[in-house]
Parts: sequence; C-alpha cells; structure tokens
Amino acid sequence: MKRIILILVSAVYFTACTNTNNKVGSSDSSTSKGAIILSESDKANAPVFKFEKESYDFGQIASGEKVTYDFKFKNIGKTPLIITRATATCGCTVPEYPKDPIAPGNEGAIHVVFNSKGKEGMQNKVISIVSNTVPELTELHLLGDVKAIKKKNLNN
Repeated sequence: MKRIILILVSAVYFTACTNTNNKVGSSDSSTSKGAIILSESDKANAPVFKFEKESYDFGQIASGEKVTYDFKFKNIGKTPLIITRATATCGCTVPEYPKDPIAPGNEGAIHVVFNSKGKEGMQNKVISIVSNTVPELTELHLLGDVKAIKKKNLNN
C-alpha cells in the first residue's frame, strides 16, 4: 500500500514539474525564478528611472558621522513608476523611497542615511531599488572613506 501511494505521489510530482506554461505574464522555466515575461509592447511602455546621479561620493569623514543624500530621479517612461522595495548592503545604510506611484514626467527621490559608527576605510554601500521598471532592479552607490577617530593618550 505504501508503494502505491509513493508511486502516485511521485507521478503527480513529476507531471507537475514538467508542465510549463509560457503565456505572457507567467513564469518561464528558462528565466530566473519568479521572473515575469513581458511583451515588447509592455517593455516599451514601462516606466524608466532617470537619476541625476547613480553614485554619490561623500569624501572623507570621521567614524561615527552620518551622511545623508537624496538620489533624485525622474520617471521618463510612459506609465507610473512604482517602487516596491529599497534595501542596502548593511543596516548602517537606510534608504527611504516614495510609496506612491510616480507619474510619467514627475520626479521623486530615494533618501539615504549612512551611519559610519564602527566603520573604517573605503565604503561602497549599494542601495538596491526594486520597481516595475525593466529591468526591475536598479542599484545606487554611496561611496566614501571613513577615518577612525584617534583617541588621545591621557597618560601624558
């Protein structure tokens, strides 16, 4: 009885795994997991980020200082731009993004705060923006050099 159940479950599993559906808007086994297939028309009408700068070099700062920067952008596409997520490479960098759709021709900003406490040396913080653009992932960079604070010798 256990063998029959095992055979039936295996048959259902293999049948489900080999059933591919290549309709527009569905996942395709030849693309990355969860990827959506867009028609050329959808791609042509997609929203488009146009950033003033995709990287910002804050120069040299002392460890413990905070740096803020607004990555300003314009939607130069034909449909509203919707940002679904903004993350950074570590918890020391916090991005904030517009929650409402950005209409074609309108502008917005990704506000980023970098806390250099406990950091030292050259920094390249990557801010990943996920949106309904093509491609859906856009990366911004916050660059700079963090110098350690030298402690004074109190024994002299």
